Amino acid sequence: MKRTFIYTLILFLPFLAIQHSTANAQGKQAKVVCVAFYNLENLFDTIDDPKIDDAEFLPNGSGQWDTKRYLLKLNHLATVISQIGDEYTKNGPALIGVSEVENRQVVYDLVHTPPLKSMGYDFVHFDSRDSRGIDVALLYQPKIFQVKSTSMHPLKMADTSFHTRDILQVDGLLDGEWVHVLVNHWPSRSSGEIETLAKRDAAADNCLNVVKAIFKAEPGARIIIMGDLNDDPVDESLMKHLKTKTKPENLGPEDLYNPMWQMYRDGIGSLAYRDVWNLFDQIIVSSALVDKKSDGYRYLKAKIFNKEFLIQKEGQYAGYPFRTYGGGIYQGGYSDHLPAYMFLVKEIK
Repeated sequence: MKRTFIYTLILFLPFLAIQHSTANAQGKQAKVVCVAFYNLENLFDTIDDPKIDDAEFLPNGSGQWDTKRYLLKLNHLATVISQIGDEYTKNGPALIGVSEVENRQVVYDLVHTPPLKSMGYDFVHFDSRDSRGIDVALLYQPKIFQVKSTSMHPLKMADTSFHTRDILQVDGLLDGEWVHVLVNHWPSRSSGEIETLAKRDAAADNCLNVVKAIFKAEPGARIIIMGDLNDDPVDESLMKHLKTKTKPENLGPEDLYNPMWQMYRDGIGSLAYRDVWNLFDQIIVSSALVDKKSDGYRYLKAKIFNKEFLIQKEGQYAGYPFRTYGGGIYQGGYSDHLPAYMFLVKEIK
């Protein structure tokens, strides 16, 4: 794809009215799809599951989590998802990875809310052994993405008592093109950033091993890594262990490009803690999705979805993402994270 076309496409992308539609840009036609990731901040149902620690999210729990609050949160999250990427597309992301979901039922309830049901989302979810009982999942629109295989990749640590989210791998056809999607949620910093660093490094190593296995079976594969990585793009888990590259130029055939690195350097974040913004929510792509010579879908740009209604207006957390709970007190918001998203585009010859 020629640079002159990319420049023209950027100027005319607002005219792409609906996702996966074609549009004429000074004599050239293009398709665009949106890919996203969203940490849903403890999307639990109201039913006690004795196999996990969900006591906080029950009607008689400390969070007083009842049906009214659950349904409001579902509608809030669905409203956000339906609008992600709406500056270029109008039918929601073709693919959106999510984290902090309790089980399959809450994902089912989410995709069947009024804002999302008409978009026809299906999803892939597996229960993991996470100690808090939260998982990852991938929502997708079958009219654009066809699932061909799924698998889970657990993080194995020397401390066998430690359990965290598995990597969800979904392989399929994005508008006829093979892609491999890896949905991650790496270990948190809840016990301290330094104290938990080795766990995130190990999670990055695990993710890189999955990537290497894909490349071994399919050299030059199109891979999309997404997730709440609980580290910033500049941290060693990303730079030294996952071995991400920070510039799109001169990528090797099996390199991983992280567009969020420059966003972080520019002061953009997806969550805030103690008045400091972090960019834990990231989308990373293999070099095949950055290749200017590719005839298929390729990376155009990445962003953080930060519309005004997602930001707390007042109180202790003013200026932060408008979350469901803050300091243990119900806020009635959306999530403590903002969604990350990117656009893939291809020219139609």
